[in-house]
Amino acid sequence: MAKNKTSVTAAIRLLRQHQVDFSDHPYRYEANGGTRVSARELGVDEHQVIKTLIMEDEKGRPLVVLMHGDREVSTKSLARVIGVKTVTPCKPVVADRHSGYQVGGTSPFGTRHPMPVYCEASILKLDRIYINGGKRGYLIALSPKDLQRVLEPTLVSVSQ
Repeated sequence: MAKNKTSVTAAIRLLRQHQVDFSDHPYRYEANGGTRVSARELGVDEHQVIKTLIMEDEKGRPLVVLMHGDREVSTKSLARVIGVKTVTPCKPVVADRHSGYQVGGTSPFGTRHPMPVYCEASILKLDRIYINGGKRGYLIALSPKDLQRVLEPTLVSVSQ
């Protein structure tokens, strides 16, 4: 089990509860730098860095979308796949309220409120992924199989 040198987040508590093997990867956070910066700082392919996006449907129901760092979500495709009229990114203050994390440090693990999780299917084909551990400047690396086991996401193909 990995020892966490940074503060223990809700995400880390959940991963430990599920006995997930992960490694810590703190890096120098840059505002609005996104996965491009974290991939550069960690020396990994941006495709392996998974972004956690908090979005909502037309009725304001929140959802989590996991996407490769070097890809975008086709919100029209996602809406069609999940059977809603529209899907849009939440405003940062709304995303923070739903997730319990600060935008830029949002983890799909240990969110404040349970939300459906949609994961780009090709993420599960990677050997290892880097995903936010619950605070800015802090990624964790784990097997996509563990992500699937803990989150039980709905798999989608909505990248562009």
